[in-house]
Amino acid sequence: MFKIGDILMLEPKYSSQKEKFNCMVVEMGHGCVYTDFPINLETAKTAFLMDGTLLNVTFSNEEQAVYIFDSEVLGKVKGRIPMMQILLPEAETFVKIQRRQYVRLDVTLDTAIHPEHSEFPPFRALTEDISAGGASIRLLKGTDIPSVSHLYLWMALTLKSGEIHYLRLKSKIIRVTEKEHGNMLLHVKFLEPTKNDVQTLMRFIFEKQVELKKKGMHV
Repeated sequence: MFKIGDILMLEPKYSSQKEKFNCMVVEMGHGCVYTDFPINLETAKTAFLMDGTLLNVTFSNEEQAVYIFDSEVLGKVKGRIPMMQILLPEAETFVKIQRRQYVRLDVTLDTAIHPEHSEFPPFRALTEDISAGGASIRLLKGTDIPSVSHLYLWMALTLKSGEIHYLRLKSKIIRVTEKEHGNMLLHVKFLEPTKNDVQTLMRFIFEKQVELKKKGMHV
C-alpha cells in the first residue's frame, strides 16, 4: 500500500510527551519496512527511537485516504544510509481513518499558469502558499483572471537531496480573493494528482518546515 519514498508519520503509543515524527520509506522487507531516521515534527531534530517502542503509524494511499496501523521499532540497520527497521503487519489490520487534510506552507515559488486547452496565453506567477492538495497564486493588479474553471499549474520543486521534480498539476479554480493594493489571490485545488506528485509535494513541504524550524522561524 506504500512504496519507497513514501512518508510515514510515527506516534509512540506510550509517551507522555505526545510526540510525532516523520520518516521516509527507503527499503521494503519481508514483514518489515526500513526508514530513514525519523524527524521530530516539533523540534525538527533527528530522533532515535528505542528498539521495542510501540508505534501508531499513519500514511496516505494513492486515493489520498489515510490509514493507521500498529507497529514496533525492530532495530537499527547500517546500510547506504542509517536506517530504522519497523514491523509491517498484514494489510488487513490497517484501519482507514479519514481523507487527508494537507499541511499548507507559506512559500514563494515560481510557477507557470497554462490553459487546459487554449483559452488564454500562459503566464508566470508566484505562489502565496502551497499544500499537497492545492495552492494560492498571487496575481498582480491588472492581471486578466482566466474565465475558465480548470487550468494547469507548472512548477519545479528542488528537494534537499538536490533532486529537481517538475510537476504539471491539473487544477480547479476554487475562488479569487482580493489583497491589498488591488492584487488578487487565485485559489486552486489540484485535481487527481498522482501519488508521486502528492509524495513530492509532501516531502518538499516537510523539508521546508524542518529548514524553517532550524532557523527558529514559526511555521
